[in-house]
Amino acid sequence: MPGIVPEDFTDIRYSVEDDTYALVTIDRPERMNAFRGRTVDELISAFKHAWADRRVAAVVLTGAGERAFCAGGDVKERAETGSYGPTEWGTFEVERLHRIIRDIPKPVVAAVNGAAIGGGHVLHVLCDLTLASTNAVFGQNGPRVGSFDAGFGTAYLARIVGEKRARQIWFLLDRYDAAAAERWGLVNQVVAPEELLATAADWCHRMADLSPTALRFLKHSFNADSDHLSGLSHVAFDGLEVFVETEESQEGARAFAEKRPPDFRKYR
Repeated sequence: MPGIVPEDFTDIRYSVEDDTYALVTIDRPERMNAFRGRTVDELISAFKHAWADRRVAAVVLTGAGERAFCAGGDVKERAETGSYGPTEWGTFEVERLHRIIRDIPKPVVAAVNGAAIGGGHVLHVLCDLTLASTNAVFGQNGPRVGSFDAGFGTAYLARIVGEKRARQIWFLLDRYDAAAAERWGLVNQVVAPEELLATAADWCHRMADLSPTALRFLKHSFNADSDHLSGLSHVAFDGLEVFVETEESQEGARAFAEKRPPDFRKYR
């Protein structure tokens, strides 16, 4: 099996529950479950294991603790080291992670247990279904920290919540509670925090009783209508790779690490 094996995971936890579904937990609560390069590598490996395991009918993606589902890329590490840290192949593979969430022929449920911000917001948007606890918080952060997602994180988001809402999320960077997210169609259902994983498990058990071939065709049929956005995503990540090396982008990361407002005025 290619990739990092679950026994060697340090940033996530992986298990197969009830011989029915894979539970993937981002396990960096001290960093609000923000992902670094290794985290992304481990998530990719976890989804590959879930893909290949015949016991697994669906996947649940969640975060450790009660504060965060995922706060996106580890901007503090980026500010301190200039990158998201070492990776298995020497490249930051978040675009590949986005792809595998869409491509795995099994439904993926995001169980949002707290803050889904920035790149963490993009992850839940890419999942097939989103279940949120009442204490979940949603929003974007990219333009504040010198980053952006001009691929699935914007164009696909607009398909879900509409153009005006998507632009509001990205241009104003407000935070939205679970009730607002459900009202906008950003999440499927809101439950009490103590019911979150149990409800996600129930959804997986219900889907496990269905034809896996039918579910695979349905998922890929839903995806086909927006799969052209993958090309836009390639262009966006190429641009982002160049942008994060600029002084403008680095000002956003430094300001975040120093807990001060960024000053982008001279870049207008």
